[in-house]
Amino acid sequence: MTINGRPVTSPGTSVIWGVDMIRVDGREIPGPSGRTYLMLNKPFGYICSLSDPQGRPLVIDLIKDIPHRLYPVGRLDFDTMGLLLLTNDGEWAHRLTHPRYEVSRTYKVTVEGGITDGAITRLRRGVMLEDGPSGPSKTTLVRRGNTRSIIRVTITGGRSRQVRRMMEAVGFGVVHLIRVSFGNIQLGDLKVGRYRHLEQGEVTDSKRLVGMT
Repeated sequence: MTINGRPVTSPGTSVIWGVDMIRVDGREIPGPSGRTYLMLNKPFGYICSLSDPQGRPLVIDLIKDIPHRLYPVGRLDFDTMGLLLLTNDGEWAHRLTHPRYEVSRTYKVTVEGGITDGAITRLRRGVMLEDGPSGPSKTTLVRRGNTRSIIRVTITGGRSRQVRRMMEAVGFGVVHLIRVSFGNIQLGDLKVGRYRHLEQGEVTDSKRLVGMT
């Protein structure tokens, strides 16, 4: 074994992993992987998983030229588009998705028909779902039409298909669902199927949001 090219002759020699060059039997021991934080604009029809027995497209297939193995932060349904975070920082991912930290998620929702003021009021107050109350939401009307309406819904929960089930509970079916923000991070004008590294300020602010700084 060598450290920075010098043979180790005494037990208990201290090293700094990722700073010192460590070789065992001539092979260098790799340092810890760097932390990577990405935002993907997830397309329709992709699975937020590392594998799928049905052979459906995976979001990870869209990520190229990243040397580290990344994992989705939470999930977006097969038929939901928009902002999906990917990382190799397990603690960051855990805190962003844990109910304790109440990190907000905002969706642009297109529903069938002309959504009523009563339905919007119910969404704001919260509705009962089969697995319990949805909790209150921040719901605003973007456009109301005879055949379709668009609203923005912000929730702090992340249960399976929660927004779709909330819409069904007030009598409206979802036509199109896009997540446009996650905590302080905004989707912006990122093209569908494209991804980018988060800016340092985005990472720092999101960590502050969940008590990591």
